[in-house]
Amino acid sequence: MNRRSALGALGAAALAGCGFELRRAPELRFSSLALAGFKPKSTLADELRRQIGTSTTTIVADSPAQAQVVLEALTDAREKSVVASTAFGQVRELQLRSRFGFRLRTPQGRELIPATEILLSRDMSYSESAALAKEQEEEALYRSMQNDIAAQVLRRLASVPAL
Repeated sequence: MNRRSALGALGAAALAGCGFELRRAPELRFSSLALAGFKPKSTLADELRRQIGTSTTTIVADSPAQAQVVLEALTDAREKSVVASTAFGQVRELQLRSRFGFRLRTPQGRELIPATEILLSRDMSYSESAALAKEQEEEALYRSMQNDIAAQVLRRLASVPAL
């Protein structure tokens, strides 16, 4: 056995011994969930559906009446502000923010998670000479924040006790 193979085997054994395992979707304690209050064609709602779809215990119901719990979107907004500019008024740095407010309730109206807001922000340099590339970078940052928000929402849903 060569040195590289031995080091690889040793590394794998160390990871197995420390309890390392790949991140997976949190186990939710309810069988069905409905998404309500999202804008039509909401990319955040699509990401939540996708992440909940990886769960082995929970499905996304078509309507709140068919679901055990309802995740209600209160706010879903993207914001952009100028953080720094030159003496000539050219933008040099932007701050992107993604804000998501939600609550979790039963179809009968019993509140399981009160109104909660998740706010993420990212700073981004800006140059007018690379405007198209910066536009693509902005979309990538918003997509990353959206995935992070969906993961945080799922972790909060996992903390809800069984009904």
